[in-house]
Amino acid sequence: MKTIRITAAFFMLNLIAACGNESAPVVPAVTQLPAAVVESREVDLDYSAEAVVEAVRQSTVAAQIAGRVVELRFDVGDAVKKSEVIVRIDERAATQAVAASAAQVQEAQASLANARAQFERSKQLAAQKFISAAGLEKAEAEYKAAQARVSSLIAGAGQASTERSFATIVAPYSGVVSARHVEVGEMATPGKPLMTGFDPSSLRVVANLPQAQLATIQAVGKAWVEIPAMGKRIEAKQITVVPSADPRTHTTRVRLELPADVSGIYPGVFARAHFSTGRATRLLVPRAAVFQRSEVTAVYVLDEQGQPRLRQVRLGAAGDANGVEVLSGLKPGERVALEPVKAGIAQAR
Repeated sequence: MKTIRITAAFFMLNLIAACGNESAPVVPAVTQLPAAVVESREVDLDYSAEAVVEAVRQSTVAAQIAGRVVELRFDVGDAVKKSEVIVRIDERAATQAVAASAAQVQEAQASLANARAQFERSKQLAAQKFISAAGLEKAEAEYKAAQARVSSLIAGAGQASTERSFATIVAPYSGVVSARHVEVGEMATPGKPLMTGFDPSSLRVVANLPQAQLATIQAVGKAWVEIPAMGKRIEAKQITVVPSADPRTHTTRVRLELPADVSGIYPGVFARAHFSTGRATRLLVPRAAVFQRSEVTAVYVLDEQGQPRLRQVRLGAAGDANGVEVLSGLKPGERVALEPVKAGIAQAR
């Protein structure tokens, strides 16, 4: 029995010695990840509403004379400068009308010269008592009628010339063609739409707001526009409250003027209008640190050793261009990874 106890003790000593000689497990080095500190700062509180982009200047150019469309110089999406020719209508009939008017004016002017000469002779004869006063009055009336006819025909000739100029349709301002309503060879009639265009340098966003929010929005006078489809956030240049309300919904139309240098946006695009209602201190996390997987919104929090740890968070509506409000899941002073993809790879190692 003693021999067995000594052997067992000897085995345990050898096992402890062997464990002491084993090398410690190697901890992989932590990759340095870009990080930012979660902090509290003052931000704008806002009221948001669904909106739509519309053009301040949008026009549909229509025909003013009848004729066949012979040329279309621009198509949808083309940029057009002011006074550039966009459509040409066959002007041969208008040209013939101008020529006919000019001929009528010449005929009337010849008749006027004859009536003037007849009136002058009548005045001389009346002075010599060779014709009666009635004959002089008749010659004078014929002369004045000839004058009126010339004036009328000159005005008609000017109208015909103006109508001929309508065969060449020019752009009323610089813009972009958004729709083409005719094809070459189709018949144009007065009032028929030809092309629609808008000025991309003058856009605005229109939203309908409850009347209860108008006083605060007008008092603060600050708003910005979010374009979800393009990831853009644009500060409004001007806020205009339309002085009328919808009697069914009790909402008022509000316009937000956009800066002239905004690009990539066109009428009809969905937007969100955010109106500032005051300022308050909120806990913010950088937008770049937040990611979403299915229904989970999370960030990677870095511990004291720099190791990323996944943590679910709940976000609020407040924030600014760089940060978004955190309602729960984070504390002030904690560090979060700004590149969630790299943080996830580092955590999986």
